[in-house]
Amino acid sequence: MTNSRLLARSLQSVWHPCTQMKQHETFPLIPIQRGAGVWLYDADGQRYLDGISSWWVNLFGHNNPRIKDAIKSQLDQLEHVMLAGFTHEPVVALSEKLSELTGLGHAFYASDGASATEIALKMSFHYWRNSGQPGKTQFISLKNSYHGETLGALGVTDVAIFKDTYAPLLMQSAQMPSPDFRLSEAGVSAEAMALCAAAALEDYLARHHASIAAFIIEPMVQCAGGMAMHHPVYLQRARELCTRYQVHLIADEIAVGFGRTGTMFACEQAAGKVSDIADFICLSKGITGGYLPLSAVLTSDTIYQAFYDERTVKGFLHSHSYTGNPLACSAALATLGIFADDAVLEKNRVLADYIKSQASSLAELPIQHLRQQGMILAMDVVDAKPGFAQRCYAEALKQGLLLRPIGNTVYLMPPYSISREEVDYMITATHQAIRLAL
Repeated sequence: MTNSRLLARSLQSVWHPCTQMKQHETFPLIPIQRGAGVWLYDADGQRYLDGISSWWVNLFGHNNPRIKDAIKSQLDQLEHVMLAGFTHEPVVALSEKLSELTGLGHAFYASDGASATEIALKMSFHYWRNSGQPGKTQFISLKNSYHGETLGALGVTDVAIFKDTYAPLLMQSAQMPSPDFRLSEAGVSAEAMALCAAAALEDYLARHHASIAAFIIEPMVQCAGGMAMHHPVYLQRARELCTRYQVHLIADEIAVGFGRTGTMFACEQAAGKVSDIADFICLSKGITGGYLPLSAVLTSDTIYQAFYDERTVKGFLHSHSYTGNPLACSAALATLGIFADDAVLEKNRVLADYIKSQASSLAELPIQHLRQQGMILAMDVVDAKPGFAQRCYAEALKQGLLLRPIGNTVYLMPPYSISREEVDYMITATHQAIRLAL
């Protein structure tokens, strides 16, 4: 199958996500035939370094033998059984492991990040109803936050291009000032900026807590909001305030979990365990290493017990057909096994330092706020002309690199399997793509 033939078929039959399809009349799709490590290959043999982990999901490279073998082994045992009234070893083992890692438990499964957000919001709302506080129905999030594109998730998202069209369909929520350190005035530290944002959160909770069910936040990095990074003290203060005012804290670690920020989970940078910060944690993307769709929401025993009742109506009546799929769970278990066996977090700290050292060359470009949190590197292009993101994407492809800028924010989030030589290639290609896109 040639590139041109596959492209023609795709344009006739596939409606691609987050895409204005008409643009592909002049801006071609990239047909990918196979992957190996950090590289993607098209049907004509051209390769592209996957600098964004295929939308932030791939952790240990494409075609990883350990994850593949786990899926193959499970395929010989059980491909799927409904999780209502049944259970199986992979989902039990995965739930136990996630509980051990987070301090939260009672894992509830879905297939994607937006669904995890929906589940956490519904659980929080229903908890308060079951607990005799039905007035707690509202949610708050951060300005410029992103939590998914289903209707519930959009209700707590604050990115206009995703949200505005569907505004009449959405629940209303309030957005708190972001602790994004880039918003601070000259001479104000990231910590001081975070404390200032936390003071605004405190003021709002003091006035409205009686109606608020939960506060949802991406810990440490607001990813789709332009890789906005903040000091961990904000999470500590948010936890204190949510406890004081009886508001749940939902940690959306869909993008930032599984080592992206330097720790297994981003919440750990503010406390010893996720459970010290969050009442709920939402997980997806890297949970299977990028191999199969899976998401999970974990919560406290206190919240779980509020649903534990003889009456069905008090139960959490949410489901989809592929909940807790054994193949996906086996991929997740293999992914967690790699973390444990290969000292991934320790190796990533060394790798992140190398990326930082090589990225210093980017400072000669017209950029600001060159920043890093673990395995996420980002920068903002100054005075970027309209269409910069698309031009940068196109120029990067010419250099053999997959980038996907967010507005004028260029970021790198490669698989953890990237070598130093491949880092050098990635940085050089990024430099060229930005320069040519200006």
